[in-house]
Amino acid sequence: MGAGDGAAEHARLAAERVQRLKRQLDQAERATKAWDEGAVGERIVADRLGRLLPHGWFLLHDVHWPGRPKATLDHVLVGPGGVVVVDAKDWTGEVSVASGVLWQGRFARTQSVEGALAQCAAVASVLAPPHRRFVRPLICLAGQPDLFGITSSDVAVAGADRVVDTVLALPPVLDTQTVLGLYAHLGQQLTQEPVVESPAVKALTAKPAGPPVVARPMGVPGGVQTPGRRGPRTTAPGVGRGTGTGRKSRAQQQATSMTHLMFLAAFVVFAVYVLPYWGR
Repeated sequence: MGAGDGAAEHARLAAERVQRLKRQLDQAERATKAWDEGAVGERIVADRLGRLLPHGWFLLHDVHWPGRPKATLDHVLVGPGGVVVVDAKDWTGEVSVASGVLWQGRFARTQSVEGALAQCAAVASVLAPPHRRFVRPLICLAGQPDLFGITSSDVAVAGADRVVDTVLALPPVLDTQTVLGLYAHLGQQLTQEPVVESPAVKALTAKPAGPPVVARPMGVPGGVQTPGRRGPRTTAPGVGRGTGTGRKSRAQQQATSMTHLMFLAAFVVFAVYVLPYWGR
C-alpha cells in the first residue's frame, strides 16, 4: 500500500469516528433535553399542588418508591381526602381519555396507567391495613392543563389547572389527627428520614390514634376506589418545607451529562481539523 493509499485509509477511518461521535453527541443532547422538559413539567405540577396547603393537605415531593431502590415517586399528598399518589407527565400532542382509555395521539398509554396503579399499591403497602383503602392514584399532565378523565381502572387523569379541584373534590375520609399521623409515617417510610415537625404536630401525633374513619362512596370527579427521587422535599401547612438531596442528585446528573457533551464536542473538533493532518 502506497503513501497515498495509507493517507486515504486514515482519512476514511477518521471520518467514521467523527460520524460515530456526532451520533453520540446528538443522542446525549436529546436525552438532556428530554430530562429538562420532564423536570419543568414536574415543577409546574408541584407549583399547582402547593395550592392545596391552605386546605389541610400535606405534600411529599420526589420520594422513594417502596420496593424499587432506584425509582422515585413524583408527589404524594396526604389530606382529608386520603393519600393521593401523583404521577406527573409532560406529554406533548393530543391527549385524551376516551372509553376509559388514556390516549396520546393514536397510542393507548396503558403502561402509564398501570404504572400509576403500581405506585399506588407500593405506597399502600407501607401503611397499616385500615388505611390502605384510602390511597388513590392520579396522573397529572402539565402540558394539557384543562384535561380531566377517569380510566376504566379508576385512575384519575387531570391537567395541571384542574388537579387542585380534582383533589379537593374527594370526600373527607380522614380526620386531622390521622392525616398528621399518616404524613409523619409516610415521611419516614418514603424519605428514609423523619419529616420536619412543628411542636403542634408532635403534640397531635403523640396522642393514641382513634379508629379509622370509614370512607363514603366516591362517585365524584377524580374519585377512585383503588385499594391499595431519594432525599425528597416535603411541604405541609404550618410545618415548613424540607429540602432533600433529590434535586441535587438530578443537578449532578445534568452536570455530568454536560461534561460528556463538551468532551465529545472537543473530540469532534480534534478529529475533523487535526487528526487528518497528524503525522504529515
